[in-house]
Amino acid sequence: MSTPVSIAGLAAELDPNKVTPGLLGFLVFAALGVATWFLVKSMNKQFKRVDFVEEPEQPKQ
Repeated sequence: MSTPVSIAGLAAELDPNKVTPGLLGFLVFAALGVATWFLVKSMNKQFKRVDFVEEPEQPKQ
C-alpha cells in the first residue's frame, strides 16, 4: 500500500521563489498564442474561399 501524502506538507517543502514558469514559460505561452492566431486567421481565409451550394437530392428512377 502507498503512504498518503499531505498536500500541506508538500506545499511547505516547495519554495515559491523557485517554482515559477519564468521567462521560458512566458515565451512558450506567447508562441502558442501567436501560432493559434495565425491558424485562426488562415482558417478564416480558407473558409471565405469555399463556395458551396447544396443542390436538392435527385430522385432515383
